[in-house]
Amino acid sequence: QAEVGKPLRNCYTLPGFDFAYGLYIPRTDGGVAEAIGHWNTVNQNRTELVQKMPRDYITMNRGALKAGYTKAREYNLYYKDKDIRRKEEECTRLKKGPLKLPADMTFGIPARPSTPIFDILQHRYKELWMEQQRALTVAQRAETKKLQNNKARETRTTLLRKNPQPAKEESFWHLPRLEKV
Repeated sequence: QAEVGKPLRNCYTLPGFDFAYGLYIPRTDGGVAEAIGHWNTVNQNRTELVQKMPRDYITMNRGALKAGYTKAREYNLYYKDKDIRRKEEECTRLKKGPLKLPADMTFGIPARPSTPIFDILQHRYKELWMEQQRALTVAQRAETKKLQNNKARETRTTLLRKNPQPAKEESFWHLPRLEKV
């Protein structure tokens, strides 16, 4: 039952102080006394496990092709029949060690510097943007004034004087029905 006046607990209770965490192996685990008093030695009668070298598929494929095999099933049967393994020196040559990187190298994109909260509260970024816009408009006005001061105002008359319109050529063509008149 739930305790009166307290919320329900949604977790498990921990075991008591006499509980030991971990795995207990009765034959080998003798506690501290065994760890101090005995040395774990390697049994000499046990044979060493020799690591099997990986298969040399390039040599086996070449041999299967020379034997005239073309299908995947024939290749697999050839692999089972003639199991050729790589030599020791080939594997050590092909295995690459870990990359040697500088100790102070970090991976990934560097973090963006934090925005100062004081500048945000003072609307400092707004003020900087407004100053940039004011400077831009002042520069644009100065540029337009330079262009206006260098050139005199042009009216339609001055434009026509500089570029006169081509004279209209008189057309001598008449309607055919009016030619006999």
